[in-house]
Amino acid sequence: MERPPRPKIKDAPGLKWRWRARSGRWVPYWVPRDDAVKRGYPSGTVSLDSLWDGTEASAIVIASRCKQLQTTMLHWLAGDRLNSLAFDGTIGSALDLYERHPDSPFHKLKPGSRHPYSVYLRRLRSHIGEASVAMTSGPDVMRWWKVWTDGGRKLAAGSFAVAVLKEAMKFGALCRYEPCRDLLFILRELSFPKPAPRDKVMTAEHVEAVRAAAHANGNPSRALAYAFQFETALRQWDVIGQWYPLDYPITSDVIGPRGKWHGLRWSNIDEHMILRFRPSKTDATTGAEVVIDLKLCPMVLEEIDRVPPEKRVGPVVVYERTRLPYTQSEFWYGWRKDRKGTGIGPDVWSRDLRASAVTEATRAGSNLDDAAKVAGHSTKRTTAKVYDRARLEAARRFQEARLTGRHKSGT
Repeated sequence: MERPPRPKIKDAPGLKWRWRARSGRWVPYWVPRDDAVKRGYPSGTVSLDSLWDGTEASAIVIASRCKQLQTTMLHWLAGDRLNSLAFDGTIGSALDLYERHPDSPFHKLKPGSRHPYSVYLRRLRSHIGEASVAMTSGPDVMRWWKVWTDGGRKLAAGSFAVAVLKEAMKFGALCRYEPCRDLLFILRELSFPKPAPRDKVMTAEHVEAVRAAAHANGNPSRALAYAFQFETALRQWDVIGQWYPLDYPITSDVIGPRGKWHGLRWSNIDEHMILRFRPSKTDATTGAEVVIDLKLCPMVLEEIDRVPPEKRVGPVVVYERTRLPYTQSEFWYGWRKDRKGTGIGPDVWSRDLRASAVTEATRAGSNLDDAAKVAGHSTKRTTAKVYDRARLEAARRFQEARLTGRHKSGT
């Protein structure tokens, strides 16, 4: 098939055409200037394919959209960040507003939550960024949901995409953009199938095996992390910590290429082997603190005994290769390496260690109130001294029930 001449549209700054051999047609894109890209302009190439049908009317629409995008970029280059976030009626601009406005709740997300939000914001921009907020109907969202879930096979992906879109519309509504408020109402009225809750559980035998694998792979730090996750029921991102941007409002003396780190430190463990730690999830909400008697956590004690006393300073879990705390991707890669040959399936995540801890305890007779206290789910209602004692006793009952059950089963 002979390639037709490239279409021409006047007064469309930033417009580029790309030939698509498979469909046999030219596809329009708006592309930011090279100097903007070098300076870190957050908006990349924008597809205008949905606006183009070859007619003069669509050419006018594309020219107008290019001018809007170009103006936004120029405002950003001039240092005018707020005007560069002007809502132009498209879903893409509402997503930009949510992600980049300095007062957006997006910036309050923890790093572990912000990353998936950023991923889905990019996906939504690519798929529906050019759609009009005011013209979007419930059936439109239902049709998009089928794409996001791959025809209903990936319900978790669809649920997260809808959640991110809701957050963007909520912030747009707070900025008094009426179309965002209307679409938010529609999104709240819609109901989609929910993904089944995770049911993957590891036994103490599994944890022993994956710890041994971590040692065999030359990474005892991961064995220590697995022991802490399983025995104390702490969240993975609390055990290995999280890397925050340098301007994030949190104090840290651990600085690296990824920013600054905050997580479980040796100073959280006192001379009586009592662990006191405020999980990141409750730090800014309930303030709930976890108190654990590590003397009732044999796996943790075994791993701690392997750490020389002079090295028990700073972060508890430090990656041997970098001599810094793990990033999430480094830890997940290590988990996949460690679990091979242990009988732990590929659909089991390292984060499932926490749920496995609670499951083992409740199966062995621990009551849910104790499990909730150990997991850091209840609120602080009295003085710090009473609060500590209540949690410590709950943690002891929780651990004792687990150990009793473990001994009965012969593990």
